[in-house]
Amino acid sequence: MATPSMLAGGVALAYVAGSFPTAYLVGRANGIDLRTVGSGNLGATNVQRTLGWGWGGLVYLVDFLKGWLPTLLLPGALGVSAGWPWGVCFGVATIAGHVKPIFLLGRGGGKGVATASGVFMALAALPTAIAIAVFALVVAATRYVSLGSMVAAVALASVLLFTAGPRSPLFAVSCAIAAFVIWAHRENIGRLRRGEERRLGRAGGAGSVS
Repeated sequence: MATPSMLAGGVALAYVAGSFPTAYLVGRANGIDLRTVGSGNLGATNVQRTLGWGWGGLVYLVDFLKGWLPTLLLPGALGVSAGWPWGVCFGVATIAGHVKPIFLLGRGGGKGVATASGVFMALAALPTAIAIAVFALVVAATRYVSLGSMVAAVALASVLLFTAGPRSPLFAVSCAIAAFVIWAHRENIGRLRRGEERRLGRAGGAGSVS
């Protein structure tokens, strides 16, 4: 049985894994600091706009995995519940690491969408797959990644409301994550309202995913 120190170590490990600065390292490998280019966000969308689809896809995949793998593997390694509370705690820790990465002194992280999608894929695969499909449909229809991210976050919480129930801790966490995703996109919301938000595929836009 896991001791308190082992559980604390698991949370710390998940946070460190989430802190891996994928977009920052990809930018540096290409001779740029992505915090000073485009939207300044260390996420897959800003990478795609700046360096192309291949690099953007790689960043999304790694950011997804750094949420998925700790959430999936740490509970089994420590002999604790895969869902609530410890699976959720490990997952939230990875999201916190992505948003406030220790390797960048807590500055310059992403908005957490890709990492959160990995976390929830480990916790609730079918609802997450539905949310990802909603994201893809919204982006395909509008080419606004920010709008797709927000709608997908709300869709995930909505699906969990019906599949897990309103009293489910996982539903409560999904609501908190959805609220955070919308808050993180507050500048994008302003640009959407003014008609100034860049669409996917156009250079210079405000990144969203990851």
